[in-house]
Amino acid sequence: MLPSNIKALILDMDGVVWKGDAPIGDLPATFNRIRERGLKFVFATNNGTKTPEEYQEKLRDLGVEVESWQVVTSALGIAFMLAQKHPRGAKVFMIGEDGIRVALEEKGFEILSTEDATKAEAFVMGIDRTINFMKVAEATLLVRAGVPFYTTNTDMTFPTPRGEIPGNGSWLSVITSATGVEPMVAGKPFPFLMELSLDRLGTKKDETLVVGDRLETDIAAGQSVGCPSALVLSGVSSKTQADEWKPRINIIADSLSALVK
Repeated sequence: MLPSNIKALILDMDGVVWKGDAPIGDLPATFNRIRERGLKFVFATNNGTKTPEEYQEKLRDLGVEVESWQVVTSALGIAFMLAQKHPRGAKVFMIGEDGIRVALEEKGFEILSTEDATKAEAFVMGIDRTINFMKVAEATLLVRAGVPFYTTNTDMTFPTPRGEIPGNGSWLSVITSATGVEPMVAGKPFPFLMELSLDRLGTKKDETLVVGDRLETDIAAGQSVGCPSALVLSGVSSKTQADEWKPRINIIADSLSALVK
C-alpha cells in the first residue's frame, strides 16, 4: 500500500497507535514490519500531557522500542514558540500537565501557581485533567488583560476505547468565548510539528508520509507542508469524511498495520 518512494513516516499517536491506554493491533509486529521495510519514523502528537521520555516508556510497555528524539509533542512546540518571543526566566501561567511543565522549565521559564497568576507574562493552555474553575477564571482574566495566549492544540475531542471525550479545544473554547481572543497554536494543523519532525528525520517532504486519524489536524498539517498523507480509520475521522476531503488524501487504510503490511 505504501508508495515505493516513501522513506519515512510521521505518525500521530492517539487513534493511530493506541486509544487511551489500549494498543491498536499488534504493535510489536507493526513496528517490526516498519523497520524491516527500512522506514525511518517519528511520532508527532498534539497530546502534550507527557514528556518524550514518558511516551518512550509507554511505547516500551507496549513492546515498541524507540529513542526519545523520535517523539515530537505539542508541548515541545509551544516551549519553542515561547522561547522565540519571551526571555529566559519569564513568568508563565499554564493550564496543563507535566509534558508542558517540563518543556517550559527546560527552556528556563518560571511556572506560576494559580495564586500568583497575576504576575504572568504569558499564558499557556493544554489538556489538563485537573482543570477547575479557578484556573479557567485566572486564565480568562489574564487574556482579557492582554497577556499573550498560547495553546498546544485545538483538538475538540480525544479518542478513548469507549468513545470520544472532550479534548483541549473543548476546554479552550470556554476561554475564547469569554475573551473573544484566539490563541497562538503550536500543534497540528499548523505546520511547526511537521517541520520539526522533518528536521529530525532528515528526509524530503515528498518521501515522508504523514499518518493520522484526524482530517482537520493530522492530514491538514501534512498537506500544509507538502507531504503525502495517509488517513487510518482506527481513530476519529471516517471513510465518508475522508472521501469528501479536499485536497485528496493519498492513502486511506483501516489501520497502521494495514498501511505497512
